[in-house]
Amino acid sequence: MRKFALVSVPYFWLLILFLVPFLIVLKISLSDTALAIPPYTPTLDLAEGWAGIKAFFAGLDFENFTFLTEDPLYWKAYFSSLQIATISTTLALLVGFPIAYGMAQAPDEWRTTLMMLVILPFWTSFLIRVYAWIGILSTEGFLNQFLIWIGVIDTPLIIMNTKIAVYIGIVYTYLPFMILPIYAALEKLDNSLLEAAEDLGCTRTRAFWLLTVPLSRPGIIAGCFLVFIPALGEFVIPSLLGGSETLMIGKILWEEFFNNRDWPVASAVAVVLLAILIIPIILFQRNEQKQREAGK
Repeated sequence: MRKFALVSVPYFWLLILFLVPFLIVLKISLSDTALAIPPYTPTLDLAEGWAGIKAFFAGLDFENFTFLTEDPLYWKAYFSSLQIATISTTLALLVGFPIAYGMAQAPDEWRTTLMMLVILPFWTSFLIRVYAWIGILSTEGFLNQFLIWIGVIDTPLIIMNTKIAVYIGIVYTYLPFMILPIYAALEKLDNSLLEAAEDLGCTRTRAFWLLTVPLSRPGIIAGCFLVFIPALGEFVIPSLLGGSETLMIGKILWEEFFNNRDWPVASAVAVVLLAILIIPIILFQRNEQKQREAGK
């Protein structure tokens, strides 16, 4: 009973905060748009008894998902979001791994301070930090003024309202989520393994690629997931830094829910987005489980 009670707590948490909301969104995605409150039909009326339940399920259909396949706007938004999230995750990994490696190699008395510096941006509002990049990347912002002052450029660069600005905003915002898991993996690394590799003839560079990188793989994968998942559905950063030309599925969701008030289509978009995220995670977990079983 103690084991059951212990395991039931996270499952109950997932049931209340994930499964129930997902089922509600899935139900709305199978509904039809209506000028009513709520703005969709059918709605379940238990007062009508079994006839009301049958009428409720009879009114559900997959027309909204069919509509998503027919309108190229949604597929373009999905592909654009996948591209931006993938490139942003790669950039965050290229920037975050050296930082995490440097933190893991730093003296023990400095590691707490370095950890605080990584977490420090979270002490400021997310929205304020994104707005700050508008002042940095605009044509009259700090970056252009600095580059002109040191003579690198003669005319201001156009960075705002481009994908480059979106990449910068996402990498800056989610970089701590990449650094911390990798640092946690590198901190546990036994340095005697590197010494043994060097004694056996490996150079430091080769030992790094043969030992350090593979042993930090769990942290790399965790960091990539922590960056990729929120970046795929990001809305604030593309809206503020990318402008109207940047197409991402998060912006489509916002417009469908609040501008068009088309909750069924928006819910269908959200369900497909969730499927895109969950399927790779499930496949990865099954692969990891098979590798652990093979290792035993």
